Amino acid sequence: MGSTEEGLFQRSRPNRGIRAMPRRALIDHRPWLLASITAAIAYYFLWDNPLGGLWLILLKGAAVGFLTIYAMRRGKGLDGAILTLALALSAAADMVLELDFYAGGALFFVSHVVAISLYLRNRRAPHEASWGAAALAMLLLTPLTTYLLSQGAIVAGYSVGLAGMAAAAWQSRFPRHRVAAGAILFIVSDWLLFSQLGPLDLAPLPDLLVWPLYYAAQLLIA
Repeated sequence: MGSTEEGLFQRSRPNRGIRAMPRRALIDHRPWLLASITAAIAYYFLWDNPLGGLWLILLKGAAVGFLTIYAMRRGKGLDGAILTLALALSAAADMVLELDFYAGGALFFVSHVVAISLYLRNRRAPHEASWGAAALAMLLLTPLTTYLLSQGAIVAGYSVGLAGMAAAAWQSRFPRHRVAAGAILFIVSDWLLFSQLGPLDLAPLPDLLVWPLYYAAQLLIA
């Protein structure tokens, strides 16, 4: 995983990083990843089952919920606690979203703010903070594109937090090919979701891709 495996352990481990961890310790945590992936796949195939009800809501929350447990068990110090909180808020938002779209969005916004605090605590060194234009593009284009897709000011306001999270992830010291890539997938997933609110009909892409892209995003970020 991105933030957990490389970033959160860097301060407390020798230069060998994650490779210094005993293999048995890593294996002990993998069941939580397996449980998370299993829940995510199950929800994808069952989400439109009319018989699910509360069980489907709990199954949806379990996907990122198990990632939260993984982060809690492996994360160290304040950074580990912040990542765990961000994932826990996302898991709660996944469930609340099924009951109230705007309440779920509010929880996701808070989770983005928490994640931003993690990334700002772990900024790249000045000589490594390249491609700042990419972060600026995320900050500007994410809310603009969101508004064009959704035609909603409130939804566009939410996306400011999403954009800040992605830009901060890009400029953090965590590996871009995992954490920043996960943040970008988060944006794409939300764009597909928000397209259902506006005039642009992208069907059937939202139904097919919103959940896989979102879960892949959280998995990479974790």
